[in-house]
Amino acid sequence: MKKLELIIIYLLFSLLGLSQESDGYGINLPKFYDKKIHFGFTIAGNSSDFRINPTPNSLLPDTIISFTRYKIKTVYSSASPNFGIGLVIDARLKKYIRLRFSPSLTFAERKIIYTLSNLNRDSIRIFEKSVESVFLIFPLETKIQSKRLGNFSAYAIGGVGYSLDLSARKKAGTSSGGANQLDNNVKLNRDDFFLSSGIGTDFYLQYFKLGFEIKLLIGTNNLFLKENNVWTNSIDKVRSRMVLFTITFEG
Repeated sequence: MKKLELIIIYLLFSLLGLSQESDGYGINLPKFYDKKIHFGFTIAGNSSDFRINPTPNSLLPDTIISFTRYKIKTVYSSASPNFGIGLVIDARLKKYIRLRFSPSLTFAERKIIYTLSNLNRDSIRIFEKSVESVFLIFPLETKIQSKRLGNFSAYAIGGVGYSLDLSARKKAGTSSGGANQLDNNVKLNRDDFFLSSGIGTDFYLQYFKLGFEIKLLIGTNNLFLKENNVWTNSIDKVRSRMVLFTITFEG
């Protein structure tokens, strides 16, 4: 993640250096939003995890490990950083209102962490199940722009979208082997719908507009595929969650 941050910082300072030249009046791209439609591309970093609803405590399953009976005590999700790339199609609805479609190819890795203890609670086992995904994400959002102040403006953005997990079929390719097996993977549905909301800033450079945006995507579908093993019997529902930091280039 440190390498990604250094690349972003270097790119930011390099591009802002281009903004020192303008049209002679201190204003870059003065008629940028007179156009009905703009195109561009995005580079994004993300942090992804799950919203997990565990099975009620009284129903949490147990399993045998090295002739000792263990019971699942807690189930939670851990976030991991990753990245994505995409396109931008931005259409003008009114003076300060835009309609934005920004499909992207996004990589994500989420972890589900299980804590198990024996009946005497003197032995603890921790297991991590990694869920790697490659998403096609299709958000359709409304962007509400502030009045431009020189070469700067701010905005709020929100909407809905659909995501397709291209890795879901691979994760669902093997069948469960029983309630006590420890080598089963957690399997998820490939289709999800989400709500999105965020804020951002736009900088008008000499030849293009540079945008920085942070946004939250909350999945609405229960993605969980229930199977007869100790990992799935301890979970009731799983929904996706992703925080995106996006750099946008529009011409």
